[in-house]
This record gives sequence, structure tokens and C-alpha cells, in this order.
Amino acid sequence: MAFWLLKSEPDVFSYAELVRVGTEPWNGVRNYQARNYLRQMQAGDLCLFYHSNAKPAGVAGVARVVRGAYPDNLQFDPDSPYFDPKSNPDEPRWSMVDVAPVVAFPEVLPLETIRALPAWLSSPLARKGSRLSVLPVTPPQFQEALEAANVALESDKNAGPSVMKSLVRGERSRQK
Repeated sequence: MAFWLLKSEPDVFSYAELVRVGTEPWNGVRNYQARNYLRQMQAGDLCLFYHSNAKPAGVAGVARVVRGAYPDNLQFDPDSPYFDPKSNPDEPRWSMVDVAPVVAFPEVLPLETIRALPAWLSSPLARKGSRLSVLPVTPPQFQEALEAANVALESDKNAGPSVMKSLVRGERSRQK
């Protein structure tokens, strides 16, 4: 299991909207580094859902990847703002994953609080001007965010409670 941070502007797509729809494709990513991170995601990975360009900007909840990377359908839709006329259906340029909600934070965990957490000091999120919409998160960063938000993930449907606790603490390597 890996951990990620996914950014979305809440007026475009919020964590509350993810809760309402249940499962949603994370599409429209048009940055190669962020796309490469999407391609590393596997079903079962956990994501911090971050509201960007919000007051306050910060983590609104936890989502789970329910489908690993596959071709982003918007790249082939000429009516989409994410249309890419150079993308070939035989070798798609852009990818997406499907995510579902796990738990909403009681309130948004503000960026300023995240920047003060020790495990986050080296994160690109802690630096001014970080623009990537998809970032890897270390197990200690994920755990610190949960603790700062006063949220606990006690169990995992696929792995069981003790495995989830150890994964969040970084005691086990990637689960297959």
C-alpha cells in the first residue's frame, strides 16, 4: 500500500462531492510528473484529499484508490477542456485512477498546520509554489496528518485492523 495526496479545488470537485457520488475518476491531470504518480497508484492505496485554492487550503479527508491507472477518457473528447489532439488511443498520453471516500476530516486540516508537522518539512507541499496535483506521501506524513486531524483509521476491509495500523506507521512494505 502506498500513500498519496490528491489536490482539487473544492468549487470544482470537493471531498463532500466525492462522498455524494461514491466513486469518481481522478481525471484531467495534464502534468507529466503528476501523471507518472497516477500510473504508480494501485487499488487499495490511500490518499489525502486536499482542497486547494480554498480558505483554508488543506486536507478534507481520506480517499482510497479503487481502480489503478487506466487511460484518461477526456484526452480523446474534443469537447473537453482536457482534450489532447496529440494523444494516440493506441498509446494514450494521460492516465486516471478511480477513488472513493474513506473518511471526512471533522474540519479541514489547514496547510499551515501541515507545514508545521515534522514529517512534512521535506514535502513539496510544505514549500511555497508547489503546484503538482498528485504527490506521494510517506507513511509518517500520512500518520501525522491523521493525528493532527484527530482521525484514526482502525481497520481496512482488505487488510484488517492490525495490518492497517502497521502500514500507516510504515512498518510493512508495499502490499501486493
